[in-house]
Amino acid sequence: MAKDLLYMQRALELAEFGRGKVSPNPMVGCVIVYEDKVIGEGYHQEYGKAHAEVNAINSVLNPDLLAESTVYVTLEPCAHFGKTPPCANLLVEKKVKKVVIATFDSNPLVGGKGIQILKEAGIEVETGVLEKQARIQNKRFFTQIEEKRPYVILKWAQTADGFVAREDFSSKWITNASSRQLVHKWRAEEDAIMVGKNTAKYDDPALNVRDWVGKNPLRIVVDNKLELPNSLKLFDEAVPTICFNTQKSELRGTLEFVKLNSGFLVKDMLEELHKRQIQSVIIEGGSYLLNKFLASELWDEARVFTSSNEFGSGIAAPIPPTPVSETIEILEDTLRIYHHV
Repeated sequence: MAKDLLYMQRALELAEFGRGKVSPNPMVGCVIVYEDKVIGEGYHQEYGKAHAEVNAINSVLNPDLLAESTVYVTLEPCAHFGKTPPCANLLVEKKVKKVVIATFDSNPLVGGKGIQILKEAGIEVETGVLEKQARIQNKRFFTQIEEKRPYVILKWAQTADGFVAREDFSSKWITNASSRQLVHKWRAEEDAIMVGKNTAKYDDPALNVRDWVGKNPLRIVVDNKLELPNSLKLFDEAVPTICFNTQKSELRGTLEFVKLNSGFLVKDMLEELHKRQIQSVIIEGGSYLLNKFLASELWDEARVFTSSNEFGSGIAAPIPPTPVSETIEILEDTLRIYHHV
């Protein structure tokens, strides 16, 4: 059992290399072991490309060893034809001896079918090895499948005296450069990023990845009455952008206006993003939008930076309703992470 944990931990480490690159698919890692030696490794590298099991099998120098090998995979092998053939069928074709799986795939297209294919072929199957860790790693995927909405991360920066902006809505810069770089890393890891009208108007953010290497997230702004000027960076069509509003639906290059008849309802915005297979979204402000998400209880995680700066007065920061899960010091800033339970 100890060796099973070791090999599965390695598979989880491999899966992590796919973060920010495989959505709406899950991150998956795979390790192939023959007589207590790793003979193959792989992970899902990019959406639409080969899955972890395929890459691991292709890395094995002597395919004849597969029939006596154990395959460790972080998620149940797929059982359906999507952009790639079923991995469960590939493992059967290679006649592997045993498959150890961290967690089931709750996608209805898989949902136990991959395990069934393996067992019916006479392959020994073991499940539940580091299952909790595997589900946490793919919490965005499981939220999308099971909750039918994106995984929602709330993020804001506040002063030591509890303000997210001054009374004139100006807020640059509350945190230090290291904290801001970390936020850009997060942006590269998530599918989308959302701000409200006031944040767009007063901060004029680009909401892209400038201080990190990675893809830009889908930008989203909420502007019910379409009052924001076209001169804002969010409307420059440099990055795919959605503007939720109550006035019109229109496509203008990479800028899409999406009319929501309900107006400013969190559940309807998340439902629309779910339809578009958006697996995760960071809500970056302002205070009004953040409080709407907190009140809806349709959020999963809050990441709150507190700096040593003080404004004395201004726009009050939201108050997370749950205990702190983790505290991280970033030079003179403090990052507190909350999980909605």
